[in-house]
Amino acid sequence: MLMTLAMATGIAGCAGIEVQDYAAETPALDLRSYFNGTLDAYGMFQDRSGKVVKRFHVLIEASWRGEVGTLDERFTYSDGTTQRRVWTITRHDAQRYAGVAADVVGEAQGEARGNALRWRYVLALPVGERVWHVDFDDWMFLMDERVMLNRSVMSKFGVRLGEVTLSFVKRDAHP
Repeated sequence: MLMTLAMATGIAGCAGIEVQDYAAETPALDLRSYFNGTLDAYGMFQDRSGKVVKRFHVLIEASWRGEVGTLDERFTYSDGTTQRRVWTITRHDAQRYAGVAADVVGEAQGEARGNALRWRYVLALPVGERVWHVDFDDWMFLMDERVMLNRSVMSKFGVRLGEVTLSFVKRDAHP
């Protein structure tokens, strides 16, 4: 009996979480509304052992023209280095988004339901003298009108390399 229960639990645990699982969660995430204006993001990268390897701040200027949005992200890392990534995001319908950026290989794919967005893409990540193509599986959860949390798992060839944890904070439009 215990073996059967353990196997059933193990099999159920293999079934992945889907973005549809969050369809009833509130507040509802509308990327065009949330990523509009100035935002700050605070984050860290942890290697697969859990050690914090990098901490960073991101200043984001975001705007939309119809169904196309621009997120201009300026990263400042704890070691003083900086980086810029400019996303162009296209809203295909109420749930589906696609995005491109200079260091993204191909096109990012996103799906939103309820308060959640799952965003998947391949990033060309410089590592020493080489560039690795690393898979990102981002999950973003809107907490309220100003705060969104993001957890991203990085992997290559299906091997987990580490995680990025990020907190977005939307600045008040009228201080």
